[in-house]
Amino acid sequence: MESNSETKQHTLLSSDYGIQRTQYPYVTGTSVVALKYKDGILMAADMGGSYGSTLRYKSVERIKPVGKHSIIGASGEISDFQEIMRYLDEQVLNDNMWDDRNSLGPKEIHSYLTRVMYNRRNKFDPLWNTLILGGVKKGQKFLGMVTMIGVNFEENHIATGFGNHMAQPLLRAEWHENLTFEEGVTLLEKCMRVLLYRDRSAVNKFQGLKLDG
Repeated sequence: MESNSETKQHTLLSSDYGIQRTQYPYVTGTSVVALKYKDGILMAADMGGSYGSTLRYKSVERIKPVGKHSIIGASGEISDFQEIMRYLDEQVLNDNMWDDRNSLGPKEIHSYLTRVMYNRRNKFDPLWNTLILGGVKKGQKFLGMVTMIGVNFEENHIATGFGNHMAQPLLRAEWHENLTFEEGVTLLEKCMRVLLYRDRSAVNKFQGLKLDG
């Protein structure tokens, strides 16, 4: 008769135990900063990827376009962000197949992401990312955030990671509704410069995207 310890070991080694996914982050990216300006959305992030405390990669793209009207930026686990992009690519493809002259807007994609993140959290298998989703559709600007447990909100300017502590004070002090493109770029550059000085995970190589109507 097998002991309890032997039975437990056999169970853990068997295929019935299931597929194992990311339970804690390996390669991670740091802050993403985004804001609304007069004509659209601006988003910026550095391109560093950290393996633990080692800055291993320096050309990681953490801001991507989604469909025709949206852009997404992510902090956290890089492989989980790639999985999220696979989900979004499938959604955009399915939407295009309807060929009804309509396409997914930023509000719909943001709502979809909240369901995905909350669903994975409920399965105790979260996607280790904080996401910023911005976009413009029919002249309506949208900027929202979704955390790894599905908490979400909309705001005029958002920063994730260390940027939530270091960049937000600058955004609160200098952002206004009639911000021009040039002023928005200058403000983002100031935020990214502060983060480069203060965040050891940041690198001096940045990625930025603009989306307007």
